[in-house]
Amino acid sequence: EFIRSSYFNKKEDTRFSSSVGKFVGFTEHGVKNAEYWNNDPSKLSAMKAQKEGYCLHNIQIKYDNALTKS
Repeated sequence: EFIRSSYFNKKEDTRFSSSVGKFVGFTEHGVKNAEYWNNDPSKLSAMKAQKEGYCLHNIQIKYDNALTKS
């Protein structure tokens, strides 16, 4: 699962979760940002591509390392 969170004043403002597939806001400002970003198809597709580029690439490396140590 790919998660990207934004913080403001030590509080989580927004979060993108690949399992949800969209941005979620936790503050008034974060809700406005999440709504704006969720209406932008290029922003959503870029975040979904982050999962493929980062998570799916590294999961094989972690999996192979776990197998060689057991």
